[in-house]
Amino acid sequence: MPDYLYGRHAILEALRAQRRIEEILIARGVHSRGALSEVITLAKNAGVSVHGVSRDELDRMAHNHQGIVARIPDFEYAQVEDLLAVARERGEPAFLLLLDSVQDPQNFGTLLRTAEAVGVHGVVIAERRAVGVTPAVVKASAGAVHHLKIARVTNLARTIEQLKRANVWVIGIENAPEAQDFSRADFKIPLALALGSEGEGLGRLVREKCDFLVRLPMWGKVSSLNVAVAGSIVLYAAKLQRPASHT
Repeated sequence: MPDYLYGRHAILEALRAQRRIEEILIARGVHSRGALSEVITLAKNAGVSVHGVSRDELDRMAHNHQGIVARIPDFEYAQVEDLLAVARERGEPAFLLLLDSVQDPQNFGTLLRTAEAVGVHGVVIAERRAVGVTPAVVKASAGAVHHLKIARVTNLARTIEQLKRANVWVIGIENAPEAQDFSRADFKIPLALALGSEGEGLGRLVREKCDFLVRLPMWGKVSSLNVAVAGSIVLYAAKLQRPASHT
């Protein structure tokens, strides 16, 4: 069943990544300049139909659509092996992100945006009790989702076992007594960084299967950081230790 993607930059990134788009609807009277002008040009080059409609019609499809909505097929998830293949193709040690029950679309989108920016080879998400790749997530990621492979698995603990058989170390990000300061960890190895849900952190089975845990020290009055902020900090810390990414 088709879904709707909205927002100029999200649709622009989808076209740049050559994602399949069935049609684009633009509010009549909207000025076609900047990102919108590029959307129209790329759409025509790709053979995607562009139609003018009333703003009321777009309002019924999406909020904050910025005058443009694209009709797209359901998101196609990758397999875990596809993510590892990206690392091999780039000649780099594996660099993955595992998300255990992240439920907020904004947090998920922010983590995808950071993951793409630092050259992560792919993202693995849990199928249950977690947000999938929705139009809200695509918009929150600023279109980064179109440049990432994302696998959705039924059992994240079993997936960790699969990664370990591929010689990938799994490092959990968790504020726990046994966790080491993230600044002292070795991130140059083939690794997958694991983040838990907004309220409860990593699930017990996932946490137990991590090779080790890292935490972010806190010097202020608050006891923890938002999952997207914490994940982004560690992703950048890991990137700074690793070889330059393929370009």
